[in-house]
Amino acid sequence: MNYPEAPLGHHVRGVDHVAFPTFDPAATVAFYRDVLGFPVVHSICALGWGPEDHPDFVHFFFDIGNGDRLAFFYYFGLEPLHAGARGDVYAAFDGQAPEFFLRSRHLAIHVESEDELLEYRDRLDASDWPVEMQIRHETIESIYTHDPNGYFFEITRALRPVTPQEDLDAELTVDALIEISMQPEPTLGKLLARKAELIVERAPAWSDAQGAQL
Repeated sequence: MNYPEAPLGHHVRGVDHVAFPTFDPAATVAFYRDVLGFPVVHSICALGWGPEDHPDFVHFFFDIGNGDRLAFFYYFGLEPLHAGARGDVYAAFDGQAPEFFLRSRHLAIHVESEDELLEYRDRLDASDWPVEMQIRHETIESIYTHDPNGYFFEITRALRPVTPQEDLDAELTVDALIEISMQPEPTLGKLLARKAELIVERAPAWSDAQGAQL
């Protein structure tokens, strides 16, 4: 696999918005605006859109800080596509889908402190959507619940800064994952073995680069 010789330009500045469909706009607004306190900051009312069979819709946005927004689409006349199925309003799964797989689809919102995290926990616990889990893992602590649409929702805080060494480790991990995932029967053990090989392969270039900076 070929990789760019120099890093690509990185010009983006965070998330403009992430968008989801909803079949229950009233509960969605109650959860995000009235419980969590995310202001409604923008909306679009559209008469159709593109194809002739596209329904009229409202696209509405919540402010989630730093100029980022969380948005939802409500389509007029569109009935729930799989009422009663497990999963959110967009993806339905049968009873065989493991819970960890369902929860892998989620949105995480960042706060700065433990006090802020616990404040949101109190808000959720006093609502119709109480916190389901509070977990510390590696560099973050998070609370989790499901929003009215079945989307798994997380609020998280950093326990400590992520180091440059961990950024390098992430790059190695992903490069090894790309290679292993395209081979028969990928496993974590194979990934770790390939990652170790990449460290050995790239160590001379790292040493040369460090020497050039001295």
